Amino acid sequence: MKLAILSRNSKLYSTQRLVEAARARGHSVRVLDPLRCYMRIAPGDFEIHYKGKELADYDAVLPRIGTSVNKYGTAVLRQFEMMGAYTPNPSDAILRSRDKLRAHQLFAREGIALPITVYGDNPDDTGDLLAMLGPPPCIVKLVEGTQGSGVILAEKPSAARSVIEAFRGLYANFLVQEFIEEAQGSDLRCFVVGGRVVAAMERSAAAGEFRANLHRGGKASAVELSAAETDLAIRACRAVGLNIGGVDLLRSRRGPLVLEVNSTPGLEGIEAATGIDVAGAIVAYIEQRLRRKAQPVPPRRNGA
Repeated sequence: MKLAILSRNSKLYSTQRLVEAARARGHSVRVLDPLRCYMRIAPGDFEIHYKGKELADYDAVLPRIGTSVNKYGTAVLRQFEMMGAYTPNPSDAILRSRDKLRAHQLFAREGIALPITVYGDNPDDTGDLLAMLGPPPCIVKLVEGTQGSGVILAEKPSAARSVIEAFRGLYANFLVQEFIEEAQGSDLRCFVVGGRVVAAMERSAAAGEFRANLHRGGKASAVELSAAETDLAIRACRAVGLNIGGVDLLRSRRGPLVLEVNSTPGLEGIEAATGIDVAGAIVAYIEQRLRRKAQPVPPRRNGA
């Protein structure tokens, strides 16, 4: 297999692990900075060049595209798709997962449990918007925030209004959610690969913090998921079209709830917490899909 990994930094733990896993299985792999890829688009003719040379004949492309280069990175990935390369996370699925509002609408359509969420634009509607949500505390979060950034806990109605006014003053897109107090600052990260959960960890927030992200001092440990939690994580990935995803769940009184799906989940924390070779599972899944793609279609029988 000839594999390309779209990543801005080849020295990142996740990128290095994926390179190691692919090479250990005998594959040719190259890390490409998506911002150094440039494209020629013509009727029935798609081309990508990288640092002055044409890129061609890649069997698969594994995107590790950060949110800061979301638009350009997904355009590059789409070009590879047009050229026939397989990707476990299509460009449109990445865009769906990165837009929290859109993802939540898709979850709700599929009957996937999530914290009650409200969204509005006009300042005149803020009072009724918060009334639709219910009594505080509540969470105000940016639609495109990552790693816990742009997520604020508002414990009183006045605090919620202040945060909402501040975000509107910055012309930021945000949504407001109920605060799941019984989660006690913990969440579950479920790593889904090809329709199954290959690893899971529980993340606990640092003292004085309500966000459990490891980048914010949270601690992680391996965890056994219930059947309901496993099913919810798989369904959440399927709802946005991802074959590889990090699904964040909360344990609530009414059962597990989906917080979000990450299309580029980090490997370091979950491999350290669980001891599971997640990178190897990803490469094995891509191999499986390529083998399936290469299998000849059996001839149709008469009358079939």
